[in-house]
Amino acid sequence: MPLSLAAINACDRDAFVAALGHLFEHSPWVAAQTHARGPFADVDALHAALCATMMGANRARQVELVRAHPDLAGRLAKAGELTDSSAREQSAAGLDRLAGAEAAEMQRLNGAYRDRFGFPFVICARLNAKDAILASMRARLGNGPEAELSTALVEIAKIARLRLGEAIQKEE
Repeated sequence: MPLSLAAINACDRDAFVAALGHLFEHSPWVAAQTHARGPFADVDALHAALCATMMGANRARQVELVRAHPDLAGRLAKAGELTDSSAREQSAAGLDRLAGAEAAEMQRLNGAYRDRFGFPFVICARLNAKDAILASMRARLGNGPEAELSTALVEIAKIARLRLGEAIQKEE
C-alpha cells in the first residue's frame, strides 16, 4: 500500500527500508543509506537523494547493484522468479511475449552483453518497447565498460523513479 511522503519522512530507518528498499533491485542498502538525508521536501528530492546514494557508492557496490538485475526475458522470467516489479516492467515492454526469433536474439544479446561487461543489460523496460530494447542492446554492446556502467546506473535511476511513483501516495 502506498504511503504518503509525510509518512515516509516520519519512518525510522527500518520502516523506511521496508517501504522503499525494493526500488533498487535486491539492493535495500540504497534506501538504508539514504534515510539519514531526510526529511525530503518532495518525491523528486527523495528520488534525487536515493540516486545520489547510488552514484556515490564505490564502483564495486555499483556493479553489485547492476548485477542484482535479471536478464531481460531470461531464465528467471521464464521460471516466474522475477520480483513483482521486474515482471510487470518486462511485461509492459512485451518481453513476456517474444516470438521465437526475437527470444533467440534476446538470449544471444544477453549472453554477449554479459560476456563483455560482466553484468546484465539494464534498461528501463517500461519506457521502451521490445524493438527499441533489442536495438539498444545491439548499440550498447559497442560501449566501453565505464560508459556502460554509467548508462546502466542512469537506467536504474529511471526504474527507481517509476517504482517510487507507485510507492508514494499521490498528494491531493
